Amino acid sequence: MTHSTVTNDAPPRPALTPAQRWQADITAGFLVFLIALPLCLAISLASGFPATAGVFTAIVGGLLAPWISNSELTIKGPAAGMIVIVLGCALEFGGGKDATAEAQRHAQELTLGVAVVAGLLQIGFALFRSGVLAEMFPTAAVHGMLAAIGVIIMGKQIHIMLGVTPEGKEPLHLIAEIPHSLLHANPEIALIGVLGLILLFAWPVIARGPIRRIPPQLVVALLGMGLGMWFDLDHTHTYSFRGHDYEVSSKLLVDVPNNIRSAIMLPDFSGVTTPTGIKWIVMFALIGTLESVLSAKAVDLIDPQKRRHDPNRDLLAVGFGNTLASFLGGLPMISEIVRSRANIDNGAKSRFSNLFHGVFLLLFVALLPDLIHRIPHAALAAMLVYTGSRLAHPREFAHMYQIGTGQLAVFVATLLGVLATDLLIGVAIGIGLKIVLHLFHGVMPWSLVKADVEVDENDVGVTVVRVRSPAVFSNWLSLRKRLMSADPSRELVLDLSGSRLIDHTVMAKLFQLQADLSLAGRRMRIEGLDSHQPLSRHPLAARKQVPSSAACR
Repeated sequence: MTHSTVTNDAPPRPALTPAQRWQADITAGFLVFLIALPLCLAISLASGFPATAGVFTAIVGGLLAPWISNSELTIKGPAAGMIVIVLGCALEFGGGKDATAEAQRHAQELTLGVAVVAGLLQIGFALFRSGVLAEMFPTAAVHGMLAAIGVIIMGKQIHIMLGVTPEGKEPLHLIAEIPHSLLHANPEIALIGVLGLILLFAWPVIARGPIRRIPPQLVVALLGMGLGMWFDLDHTHTYSFRGHDYEVSSKLLVDVPNNIRSAIMLPDFSGVTTPTGIKWIVMFALIGTLESVLSAKAVDLIDPQKRRHDPNRDLLAVGFGNTLASFLGGLPMISEIVRSRANIDNGAKSRFSNLFHGVFLLLFVALLPDLIHRIPHAALAAMLVYTGSRLAHPREFAHMYQIGTGQLAVFVATLLGVLATDLLIGVAIGIGLKIVLHLFHGVMPWSLVKADVEVDENDVGVTVVRVRSPAVFSNWLSLRKRLMSADPSRELVLDLSGSRLIDHTVMAKLFQLQADLSLAGRRMRIEGLDSHQPLSRHPLAARKQVPSSAACR
């Protein structure tokens, strides 16, 4: 990495006073609250839970996490990426649109029991400093999983946005029914949903000046409320449009209790020892941890002050938050990237903006539940369709193709595997294909588990870490451990000339680690890549040693 000195003759900005910092955090917290409220409601309903479940999660995340985590600018709350997991768990416990109200509630209580145990497992991960485990997942498989979640969200929410109840339950069936729903859409409901979706996509273009600070999700919610009152959705009635009759009723509006305490739901632990319970405990803990760790790390990269958080301490906050939120009837919590980005863009200075966002949510649901009831499901569905489209955006496919055809293959295999089966099997398919590709490139099976590393501390204050085996996603943790254990007072050199293959995941992790060490005042030089051939023109593409180089062990 090249270092240069930048000269700036401008006087340094004066440090903010405590009062100015509090004002900045309160303002950012309020603006994030405006984004979080409709999204929390949408995620709750899409997860098969009462609308307030996601709000409870964000409140707990706001009030609890700032006192435990040192991730300064992350916002804790429910995330669209966990919808598929929560809904899948509830469905396997007997919930769903065809279940009775009693069966649906019991499925939700069993799901909460699973979430409590998963939260305790995350606390264990943090105490044993296992937050780094999320780093071993191959990047292409993670992106494929998130893209599949985006497709599933869109496949389900498009029907709600159009005011149609689909017959299918599985993702592929729901996707296949989209043309039918387009032809049989409820015009008034579809107008609310489609206008909201258009507004979300157009907002970055049409919003100018101070209006840009208004969250588009809030505008969509207000638009939906206005149209809902115009169409009188609060009262059951039918209307005719082009020779067809359509029915609307208050069922198309968000249902919330007038007393927030009556929305609290206690977990049922009778399902946690069943095969279904164990499966979903693992899914909740692993996927939630992976999403949270990756999001918190991404927030570090855009923090204006370049502060770095302790991933285990942040995971401890998430674990405690998940455990408490699940005892109240809340959804799983992660460090959420979209709201965290908005937090930074709106001038947050510390973790207490997260606290204020939680306080505003608590006050709103406690004092103004009637306003929430005015929001149509179609408006919330439009927000989730927009979110899903960002997770599964065509640029994700283009990005993977630019990195290499192998990465695209893993990405697509994971995506299709999740759609055709479930998250766990789909991710396993992606990881399995990644391993097969490594074996095809000559990686020996024993090299997949542990990197062969030699450490040499010379007399000139340099520690040289020589890698003698392939450096791939599955042995990255062992390589990372050797790099992190080097004496911080010495210069660190990583010599990859003896490694036959460096995969994309490790390339990305190495440059990220190099940047992290640089911000901490340490320097790491990466050498030996000249003897490798990139598998594409992308700077983070996998690299394979040319035939004249040393053979892999």
